[in-house]
Amino acid sequence: MTTMTTDTEALVRRAYHLAEGNVMDVRGFSDLFAAEGVVNAGGQSYRGEHLGDLVVSLGKQAPDVHRELHRVHAMGNLVTVELSIQGTFSGPFETPAGVLQLTGAKLDIPGADVWYVEGGKIKEFSCNVDQSSMLAQLSVHPDFASAVAAQAAER
Repeated sequence: MTTMTTDTEALVRRAYHLAEGNVMDVRGFSDLFAAEGVVNAGGQSYRGEHLGDLVVSLGKQAPDVHRELHRVHAMGNLVTVELSIQGTFSGPFETPAGVLQLTGAKLDIPGADVWYVEGGKIKEFSCNVDQSSMLAQLSVHPDFASAVAAQAAER
């Protein structure tokens, strides 16, 4: 079976390569984006000088970060990717309650990314990870008792 890689797919694969823990070329990653490019992840959007913030953050949390690309689908200017984000949690991980320190946990977080490319540059990258799997692998578990108690107090 012959596999054909499009220019759009090659650009996205280059972005993943530049964000690998053993490469970590934040400038190179950011330079792949159009002037109005955006990265969407975790309910936040990053633009301009902040395009590489997600790469830097993940690199601090798991310096050996690797993205295992399971399926890549290129359709014109759209590329979708099923992947696993893998690495060793070496911290720190900022949370609303404070900083979660390193645990050495091995991470294997499923995700699905969507990339839009125009004129040979990335216009939009939406990074979607399985938050429940990620938190469980970090030994962070929901506090359902507090949530139920808070709702009961509101009644």
